[in-house]
Amino acid sequence: MIQAGRVAVNGRIRTDPETPVRLERDLIGVDGQPIASQNHVYLLMNKPRGVITTAADEKGRKTVYSLLGDGLPWVAPVGRLDKASEGLLLLTNHSEWGARVSSPETHLDKTYHVQVACVADAPLIDRITKGITTNEGDRLRAKAARILRGGEKNTWLEIVLDEGKNRHIRRMLAVLGIEVLRLVRVAIGPLTLGDLPKGASRTLSATEKQSLDAAMNNRTAEDTECARKRR
Repeated sequence: MIQAGRVAVNGRIRTDPETPVRLERDLIGVDGQPIASQNHVYLLMNKPRGVITTAADEKGRKTVYSLLGDGLPWVAPVGRLDKASEGLLLLTNHSEWGARVSSPETHLDKTYHVQVACVADAPLIDRITKGITTNEGDRLRAKAARILRGGEKNTWLEIVLDEGKNRHIRRMLAVLGIEVLRLVRVAIGPLTLGDLPKGASRTLSATEKQSLDAAMNNRTAEDTECARKRR
């Protein structure tokens, strides 16, 4: 668009994409129309099981976008929950913020409630917190885990991750021959799913957004201090 001469800065056409711009002062126009900054939207959804986290699906399966109301700007999922997983999913049009929330480098805790098809015990908790190596050589571990409640044939676990590898929990438990019956994400950092109905979504409150930002900033500061001490 810039090279085609469609973009103007302070009324003058600029064709060099490297032209510096002061976003807080300069007026930018496209095709003769001034552009305005887009208001950021932060949504929390309770993703149901069986819904996929993509904009479209070649197989015609239901996506999370079918659950959103009309009148919203385009939003993108923050990280992913696979088709069989459910629970807390964030969506936003603030791509930089979303990337930071989902980045493994942020080490933001993600909490899951997981129903497994076995009677769990302390040795199992010990194994998944110490770490397990997959057949592909990938090292997977939980930051923390505990037994929530159990029955005669299955158990609900609470598993906390501070990294987000693909299908992390399912792959980790599969190495041990344990089937995952349900997997529900219930929290990201201090942000909790609460009693939001399945399939529903709502806007984050200012307090929730600030709390999540503070948690990310605290983790970044802790990592910086640890790196300084190692040096």
